[in-house]
Amino acid sequence: MQDVIRTQIELGEALRAQRKAEHLRATAVAQRAGVSRDVLHRMEKGGDVTVSSLMAVLSAMGYVLRIEKQGLPTLEEMRQRFALDEDD
Repeated sequence: MQDVIRTQIELGEALRAQRKAEHLRATAVAQRAGVSRDVLHRMEKGGDVTVSSLMAVLSAMGYVLRIEKQGLPTLEEMRQRFALDEDD
């Protein structure tokens, strides 16, 4: 899973990628977490969900949430944040 997650969309993408990498079906994860498949789908798309739903899904997948003080972004993170589209 991605080391640093700064947005809901990044979190959703990371959860989905990890679930797929571990060959876990969305229905199974949702059932294990005690949430609906719709909630898991919304979470994986970066949508709004409750903190309790997030924690339940993380736990069902064997993960925990760790909070760290945000430092200055690395040069690579700055490049990614401000990357120009090919059309720009």
